[in-house]
Amino acid sequence: MRKRSPQEKKQLSYLKDRRNDYGENQKSSRKNIPRSRRARHHALRRGEQLALERLRAFGGAMDDSEVRFARRGTGRWRKSADTPLGEVVAYKLERRAELGADAAPPNQGRLEHLRRYRARRRS
Repeated sequence: MRKRSPQEKKQLSYLKDRRNDYGENQKSSRKNIPRSRRARHHALRRGEQLALERLRAFGGAMDDSEVRFARRGTGRWRKSADTPLGEVVAYKLERRAELGADAAPPNQGRLEHLRRYRARRRS
C-alpha cells in the first residue's frame, strides 16, 4: 500500500467520514436507535400474540406459519445514514458566510474547494 499525501487523506476524509446532522445529541442517538428497534420488535411480538389468541378463540389449528400470516404489520423503522463530512463542512461554511459570522476572504477559499468537491461527488 502506497503512502498517501495529506491532500489525498483530506479528500478521503471528506468522502468517507460521516457526521450526524440530524440535530440530536450524540448520546441521545445512541440511546434512541436501540429503543426504536426494541419498540418495533415489541409491536411485532404483540401482534403475534394477538393473532395467536384469535386463532385459539376460533379453535383453529395453531401452526407457526398461520400465526405469522394472521398478524398485522406494524410499520417499519430504519436507521438513516449520516451525512458525509464534506457536505457538513460545506453547509457550515455557507451558513456562516450567509450570517456574516466569519471573515469572507479566508473562508471563501475553503468554500470554493468544498464546492468543487461536491461537484465531483455528484458526477
